[in-house]
Amino acid sequence: MLQLTYDKEEIVSVIDKVVRKTMAMDLTWDWPCGVAYYGVSRAYQTTGNKEYLNMLVQWADEYIELGLPDWTVNTCAMGHMLITLYEETGNQKYWDIAMSKVEYIRSNALRFGDHVLQHTVSVSNDFPEQAWADTLFMAAFFLLRVGSKLKDQDMIQDALNQYYWHIKYLQDPSTGFWYHGYNNVKQDHMSGLYWGRANAWGAYTMSQVKPLLKEWYLYPQCMDVECSLRDQLAALKLVQTENGLWRTVLDDEESYEEVSASCGIAAAMINNGNPLHTKYVQKALKGILDNISEDGRVLSVSGGTAVMKDREGYRNIPKDWVQGWGQGLALAFLSDLLK
Repeated sequence: MLQLTYDKEEIVSVIDKVVRKTMAMDLTWDWPCGVAYYGVSRAYQTTGNKEYLNMLVQWADEYIELGLPDWTVNTCAMGHMLITLYEETGNQKYWDIAMSKVEYIRSNALRFGDHVLQHTVSVSNDFPEQAWADTLFMAAFFLLRVGSKLKDQDMIQDALNQYYWHIKYLQDPSTGFWYHGYNNVKQDHMSGLYWGRANAWGAYTMSQVKPLLKEWYLYPQCMDVECSLRDQLAALKLVQTENGLWRTVLDDEESYEEVSASCGIAAAMINNGNPLHTKYVQKALKGILDNISEDGRVLSVSGGTAVMKDREGYRNIPKDWVQGWGQGLALAFLSDLLK
């Protein structure tokens, strides 16, 4: 186990600030909110603060009454919150909406090759036959959570298939890092750069597989997940900055330090449980806390990022605004720290 030093009361206080700022944001039913409210759900589960749950219920009920958007891979990220709302309230409407997202993923979402989910951000065919690391959090991890809850082997296998092929398409075996995306039409990684948040999506979601599957060793794809995460974290620790963070392009010293990626990577290290990662998580904790404002804003978080054309594209993504995914990944990290 990791041997981490921190003030629990301080962490609980920071979580509270971040939750309240997050719930005051005008987020809509899409992936930024999905990641943000996943983090709020984790904060509720860790602290037991019922106020967080009540805020989620109030927001969800109002939005459901107003009408929900069409499903895409990105909007399926909201399913994480719905699982928590159903488990904590027993209200069937939350589970029914979650299952409608599952039905979309299983039956209607665009796929290619070996039934790999194409990343979709709208109802249009935005990125034909492209696999993005983002899909693991927005859809595959959600599908695995539902499948494990229902003990539905077909659903679990579908989710693990997504992990398996995203590893094959996106992880560079020579470095251990993950590319942002893969274009199956052109058979390339487009810009071919190691985007920080892509590595967070990969690492964080892979770190969740063992906790979700009690007999994980009976699933061959889980061996790939275990080894992929091991190699990725071994590489990531070498590019952590002196400030305890990771850059928006991991191996580019001219790229800025990016906090949402740092939260996801550090959380994955916690969940993976290698005691040799203690010093890297401890260093990341300071860097992350230094980037959370008194009013609960997670700072230095890059804007929503498509697979950019080149290095300059990633370097120039603005990081001056509070973002739902930054709030959510910070809450996930801080919650994992306390669990």
